[in-house]
Amino acid sequence: MTLNPDSPLHEILANRAARAMVQNYLPGIVNSPMLHQLKDLPVGQVLGMNAALSSNDDELAKLWQLLGAVPEEDHRRLPQTHHAAPANDYEPESVARGSAAFSHAADVGCWDILEVTLDGPALGNPFTDVELTAVFVHAGSGGRAGQAVGGFYDGDGTYKVRFMPDRQGEWTFTTRSNARSLDGLKGAFHCSAPAPANHGPVRVADRFHFSHADGTRYSPIGTTAYAWTHQPQAVQERTLEALAGSPFNKIRMCVFPKSYLFNTNEPDLFAYERSGDDWDFTRFNPEFFRQFEQRIRQLAELGIEADLILFHAYDRWGFSDMGAYADDLFVSYLVRRLSAYRNVWWSVANEYDLLRAKSVEDWERIAGVITANDPSGHLLSIHNCFGFYDYNRPWITHASVQRIDVYRTAENTDAWRETWGKPVVIDECAYEGDIDQGWGNITGEEMVRRFWEGAVRGGYVGHGETYLNDAEELWWSKGGSLVGDSPARIGFLAEILRQAPDGVLDPLPGDWDAPRGGVPGVQELIYFGFNRPSYRTVFLPPGKVCTVDVIDTWNMTIERLDGQRSGIFRVELPARQYMAIRLDMVDRSND
Repeated sequence: MTLNPDSPLHEILANRAARAMVQNYLPGIVNSPMLHQLKDLPVGQVLGMNAALSSNDDELAKLWQLLGAVPEEDHRRLPQTHHAAPANDYEPESVARGSAAFSHAADVGCWDILEVTLDGPALGNPFTDVELTAVFVHAGSGGRAGQAVGGFYDGDGTYKVRFMPDRQGEWTFTTRSNARSLDGLKGAFHCSAPAPANHGPVRVADRFHFSHADGTRYSPIGTTAYAWTHQPQAVQERTLEALAGSPFNKIRMCVFPKSYLFNTNEPDLFAYERSGDDWDFTRFNPEFFRQFEQRIRQLAELGIEADLILFHAYDRWGFSDMGAYADDLFVSYLVRRLSAYRNVWWSVANEYDLLRAKSVEDWERIAGVITANDPSGHLLSIHNCFGFYDYNRPWITHASVQRIDVYRTAENTDAWRETWGKPVVIDECAYEGDIDQGWGNITGEEMVRRFWEGAVRGGYVGHGETYLNDAEELWWSKGGSLVGDSPARIGFLAEILRQAPDGVLDPLPGDWDAPRGGVPGVQELIYFGFNRPSYRTVFLPPGKVCTVDVIDTWNMTIERLDGQRSGIFRVELPARQYMAIRLDMVDRSND
């Protein structure tokens, strides 16, 4: 059937060539959350969303002519890439085993990176033809098996193995490879005490919370800038400057570039080399990964965790549907390059349910590739758009969720904790901004309210900004500058959390009309959100005595009331929204 302006959008999208044409005019439409609303509309009507195109008769006529000439197709998925497994005869027998030159540091701090650099062969395609691992053994292991760490090809005949030692003392390693020159190399190094600012990777702690490997409490105060590393260098530098002056200690970011509203620019670097007009999904571009790693190191210097999104649907380049072999090759290469960085988290996908070419079985397989190639065991999750993934899956360390209602999301935190028995991180509760999408135009007050609602229920809410400007440089996607009202108030909440017993809040029973969190018998927080009582009657159990703080979460003030309280008492409040009461129990054991 000839495609024309009256063809339903879903018919256009079923044809790869036609889909690419439409995507050029409406970036992001292929994987848009609005697709289920638009798919049955005539493509001419949908393209009318592009004002510049709909007012250009010549351009429209050209597009209809091109669409009318597109041949029919019976398939939707891109061709699958396959490659033979690495062969044992990659190098001839004349090459001596373990003959490659290699180097590494003699001493490295705990939870830092020991990088072994090897000069090796560049025959054929080393990205797929060579398998390299190194087994690291601590002197005090008592004969137990060491940690196997996968290596990777870094271009120009250079191979690398990166290892994050988690134990001080003496270590040795031995390489294994199907390339004879890289096989059987041996080395040793000393692991010294970590630098003062290095607390190690973040782990789940106390079932619903997080701590660094050395036990230092970590509470994620996150933000999102999906494609900031795909912007011009000047924008990337401004993003780092903004983060340095912000309260955020975690950032969600994509490995692949993004094509969506307000994000249509073409990156300077891509993860793959070109093969004619197409990507060669078997040959990576090491320069892309080196620049990406530089940004992860800079984030670590700022004390910021990099929550890396491996796949997403907002794609016009073909990276969201490369096929199982290419997906697995990409994941293993990426994880081998980055798993030694202590500040890395893995997010298998952003809005996994929008990647319609992938099934749950695909996601489970990809998660297996991550865990098989990450000896450091970084945090790992997957993020939803409409329906939740099964966060009970054993490989998932924490729930990474998006709002499920335009208004109500953080209020579900305590129920989700009960359902999944894991930390709840609401990475997307909507964004402070002023664009026309409901997910991107909440106020700063509402953003801060959602943070508090999640916090007192024992969870962690994430931030983002979508304020429109002439450069279409929206923080949520491109980074740049933070201009909203919420970051400073979110920083105030972060300080309140640091003042909590052991730095965490858990949901507590109490008032039906205001959430309460804290540690029973030690500290309790009552949060009133958009309610505005002029006073509150508080009930303490018999024998309990407390001090009372009145907290204005928006104006960032804390007022300590005179004296101590017990029994039933009244707390005067200013009849303003976003107030909270903090009760610190007084230890009377020495009275």
